[in-house]
Parts: sequence; C-alpha cells; structure tokens
Amino acid sequence: MIIEKFNELDKLITYLKNDEKNLIINAINTSNKAHQNQLRKSGEPFIYHPIEVAKILTSIKLDADSIAAGLLHDTVEDTNVTPADITQEFGPKIAKLVVELTDVSKPEDGNRKTRKAIDRDKLAGVSAEAQTVKYADLISNGKDIAQNDPKFAKVYHAEKADLLRVMTKG
Repeated sequence: MIIEKFNELDKLITYLKNDEKNLIINAINTSNKAHQNQLRKSGEPFIYHPIEVAKILTSIKLDADSIAAGLLHDTVEDTNVTPADITQEFGPKIAKLVVELTDVSKPEDGNRKTRKAIDRDKLAGVSAEAQTVKYADLISNGKDIAQNDPKFAKVYHAEKADLLRVMTKG
C-alpha cells in the first residue's frame, strides 16, 4: 500500500526537476523509516499522513523543499530524529522548516489548552512557507479526525480555528 501512496504522489510531482524528485523520494524514505511501526488512530501506517500532506502541497505546486518539509514535519516531534539529523541529510532550509513545524510544548507545561496555546503562539511567528505546510497538515489531520474520531473532532477543530486566526502568512 505504501507503494500505491508513493505512486500517487509521484504522479503529482511531474513539475519538479529530477534532483528535486530525488529529494522528495529521500524525504519519503526518511520519514517512512522514522515512523516505522507507528500507526494513526485509524490503524493506517503513519507514513500515509505525511504523504497526504505532500499531495496537498503538490496540488498548489509548492517547491521541493516545502514538500520535503511536509513529508518530514512530524519526525522531530514524534520520533528519535533530531534537527541535526535533518540538517545533515537535507540541509538547513528544510531543517528550519521542520523545526518551525515542530510543537514546542511539553506535558509539564500544563493542560492541553495551555500546551496548544504555546504551540499556537509559536506558529504565529513562523515563516510563510512553514505556515503553508501547516495548512496542509491541518487539512489532512482534520479530515482524518473527523472521519475516525468525531467526538474529538469538535475539540480539534475548535483548536485549529484558533490557530488559523493567528497564522496569517501562509
């Protein structure tokens, strides 16, 4: 099934140059390896989410660096991958985008509302490129949560409405 998801994305990146396509393939492989054995609440392999984010970004013909960041956006937050790892493999621009997309709140910062406010304030100040990738992340997560957890979707969508009010650059 991962091959099918990759093929769907591959058909959408025809506007990129070969070296840019290779960057995307490397980002898919890195993300897939990092998220190996992780599942979404729906039971699907986690990698489906970053690929969905990348597909959304290709639908607006975003550049390869932003698409790669979309594929890698959860790696620092949810795996053992570090910003230094991303910098070494993909360079400082993509690493900066991934760091901008990584939540900074921690459980010890307080309840969910407090943590989401911390992350919202951070996202308000990130680059337009990072905000654009975040929009794609919100679309992907929003659809998934609405389909698979309608009760939580009410909370999630309210939080994201607050986030969208401050993300004005993407």
